[in-house]
Amino acid sequence: RSSQFASLTERERQILEHLSRGQSNKTIARALDISHDTVKLHVRHILSKLNLTSRVEAAVFAVEARTNSDA
Repeated sequence: RSSQFASLTERERQILEHLSRGQSNKTIARALDISHDTVKLHVRHILSKLNLTSRVEAAVFAVEARTNSDA
């Protein structure tokens, strides 16, 4: 899993962090000062790179990754 996380760009990691907080694409777009469509594209890339099928899975991945790095 750490190699999958390492494959993400810095922006994708930022978006993944927002996803882990349950934020919508619109909220993420405002927070990062990018378009809603750009967020959607990044989310698609994140799901593909992490071999996940949903935002919920991505959020769980992020929380688990954060928990494992704290341990």
